[in-house]
Amino acid sequence: MVVGINAMPVTFVAHALALIAAIMVLVWSISFRGGLAWEATNKNLIFNLHPVLMLIGFIILGGEAIISYKSLPLEKPVKKLIHLVLHAIALALGIWGICAAFKNHNESHIPNLYSLHSWIGIGVISLYGFQWLYSFGLFFYPGGSSNLRSGLLPWHALLGLFVYILAVGTATLGFLEKLTFLESGGLDKYGTEAFLVNFMAIVTILFGASVVLTVSAKSTTSAPSVDDDSSYSYSAI
Repeated sequence: MVVGINAMPVTFVAHALALIAAIMVLVWSISFRGGLAWEATNKNLIFNLHPVLMLIGFIILGGEAIISYKSLPLEKPVKKLIHLVLHAIALALGIWGICAAFKNHNESHIPNLYSLHSWIGIGVISLYGFQWLYSFGLFFYPGGSSNLRSGLLPWHALLGLFVYILAVGTATLGFLEKLTFLESGGLDKYGTEAFLVNFMAIVTILFGASVVLTVSAKSTTSAPSVDDDSSYSYSAI
């Protein structure tokens, strides 16, 4: 379904929200939580990599990859390459972010995979990787037949958008889980940090909504021809 607005103006809102969310998670992790580290005596610094990599690397770059295919006024092969590379970077950073959480838990003697956030998160990253791998083979190299590509394009787009929406929901679950732990440890429920985390979750949701609105809006490029997949293949995650 295409709504009667142009995609390009919506992308400006999405980019602004992405910048705000990135700044907020960095301020939270560095100013409030003490910084970032892969090796540290304070194991919390290792965990701090998790929200930064998952939000900036996975959610924001993943959203920008979706937006790029729909809104960039470039030739289709160029957009496909940008789309593919951005999603590959998002996937790699997402895997690194999950590894940071496991590393923190293992070195802090905390059980792994006990929460709904972690269960859904593993499912999301697995679906993301599956979508990227089959999309690479089908739409990029070696590439499927034109009939196969045209038949799978709507499903490709639908699965990609579903996985992305699920990723945004999982991120908000993560913010809620972490804030609940902090508040149970004495963090002021009406303090600056609590408000920062809550508003960061809201901005993340708004960014995800702007991504969905972008792919539902009219393309900034000319109307697609019969063999043009730009109206469907906007989320080769």
